[in-house]
Amino acid sequence: MLRIAVQSKGRLYDDTIHLLEEADIKVPSSKRTLLVQSPNFPLEVLYLRDDDIPQSVANGVADIGVVGENEFIERGEDAQIIQRLGFSKCRLSLAIPKECKYNNIEWFNGRKIATSYPNILRRFMNKRNINADIHVINGSVEISPGIGLADGIFDIVSSGSTLVSNNLREVEVVMESEALLIGNWHMDEEKHKVLNEMLFRFEAVRSAQVCNDECPQRQGSSHYQGLARHQKSHNYSFGRHRLVFHSYGSRRKAILGDYRQAKRPWSTRNSCITNRKNDTLITIRKFLKTYENHKISTKRRLGRIDETASS
Repeated sequence: MLRIAVQSKGRLYDDTIHLLEEADIKVPSSKRTLLVQSPNFPLEVLYLRDDDIPQSVANGVADIGVVGENEFIERGEDAQIIQRLGFSKCRLSLAIPKECKYNNIEWFNGRKIATSYPNILRRFMNKRNINADIHVINGSVEISPGIGLADGIFDIVSSGSTLVSNNLREVEVVMESEALLIGNWHMDEEKHKVLNEMLFRFEAVRSAQVCNDECPQRQGSSHYQGLARHQKSHNYSFGRHRLVFHSYGSRRKAILGDYRQAKRPWSTRNSCITNRKNDTLITIRKFLKTYENHKISTKRRLGRIDETASS
């Protein structure tokens, strides 16, 4: 059984649960239970605060975890980056009050900066020989300049609406961040096997999304909303051709590995090909039936003409 640490709430939680659902890994929703088990995949989900996830994975409390790159770099825990997930993107930026004149990074020399990420900010300032007073705050960093607690802030920026509402403007982007799948260095072979299956499903979901983005004409089709294809798993332990994804019907369905029985039309290996062949055969049969009926009716009509002529 593989255990994954997931943020207990927020945008990263929503994006992670959505990815698991798209990969056909069901996760029971429970606000009171911190540890839940998937009913259709050998996976336990442990809900934690985002800043606790890197340490939990490094210490072996969880085998893998989904965490923002900013938190992973800030904590500096000894865990491996398994995969960049490509969602929950944001950036860590320096911001100052709108009315302040800003020329370059030297503006922060000797000034006070409020942040929840002191380690990242300190390394950034040291590389540029900026001597700033870093004031650590956990939460509501954006209000610090307004109440006179700091001259500027260093915080997460996504859309920038929070900065605007607090009369701040972004002046320096320090780092880009996205969701990471991190892992413990000491997982056993059985857990690696489950992890490989999960990674294979994630790859299928991404392939389906790319196909839908590149082929918008297929999205509105009621007949084939996606493309089924076979792909060899390169970095994974299985090394055989399997169905990557199949979007036949009203929603995407991701893979189908060793932990799911092939009970549905989209879970068969050649489902798309089979469906297309069936459609072709049905069309041919309808045409032949119509043709035979036409021949029969023609013979009957000719037979009646002959009888009339002979009489």
